[in-house]
Amino acid sequence: MTDILAHVELTWIEKRIEHWIRFGHATHEQILDRRRRILSFPPDSVFAFLRWAANDYGTVVSCIDIVRVTAPGEPYQTVPFVRPGGESLLRQSGWPKVRLVLEAVDRIEAIGIEPVDVAPEHWRHLHNRMLAGQASRPYTRDRHHAWLRRRAVS
Repeated sequence: MTDILAHVELTWIEKRIEHWIRFGHATHEQILDRRRRILSFPPDSVFAFLRWAANDYGTVVSCIDIVRVTAPGEPYQTVPFVRPGGESLLRQSGWPKVRLVLEAVDRIEAIGIEPVDVAPEHWRHLHNRMLAGQASRPYTRDRHHAWLRRRAVS
């Protein structure tokens, strides 16, 4: 049987390498050792994956990816530590940009919406506006209800 899940390798070495999931619903977890585990996500699910690494001189990597898991046969982008990959909805690096994305996620949760249910277009919009150095439109309940209606008819 073909594996249809996306597998995300998480590593946690205190103050050196920290990979974690900010949101998303994994269907399977495999613990490799006390510092590493693999979470698996089904097709069409969305998750946010953060990567941070440091050396003796400070932070060397700070990234966030919001990924939609693709079905077998769909095109996908490769994402570090995600096998095989997925549809990249948002990718930002550098702590100031990562912090802005995390604040946007917090605002969405504050209005009572699960980030996994947010319209993919919003994550793309946020990504593109951040790249252009522009303010993004906030995700509102009205936008969310419009997305749910569009998804229901398609």
